[in-house]
Amino acid sequence: MKIGNSLKKLRESKELTQQEMADLIHTHRTGYSKMENNQQDIPVDCLILIAKNFGMSVDDIIYYGKKNSMPEEISIDDKATLEQLQLINELDKEEKTILLKLIETFISKKRFKDYLQKNIATL
Repeated sequence: MKIGNSLKKLRESKELTQQEMADLIHTHRTGYSKMENNQQDIPVDCLILIAKNFGMSVDDIIYYGKKNSMPEEISIDDKATLEQLQLINELDKEEKTILLKLIETFISKKRFKDYLQKNIATL
């Protein structure tokens, strides 16, 4: 989802007009409209202003209505992986830490192996 769509959902949930949102971030309504329609990037300072005014984090604004939900398009492989990630998220802190250390170990091993293969090939 694009950030403009999130802004629009947030604005509509607060029952505000585009003009009211534009006033909130000190910009012109047409500029805000372009942001909401993904035709113009949203400056970080504007995101911060919106977040402060609504008592939210910038992350909550960016992913408004989509945070912690399934992506709109997923393949069967993605679905299995997402289910695994959700189960991992339910583990207690110590179990998550152990699992993440194992994953980091395997990733480091693969990177080292790839590095060796690349450098041996250049000899």
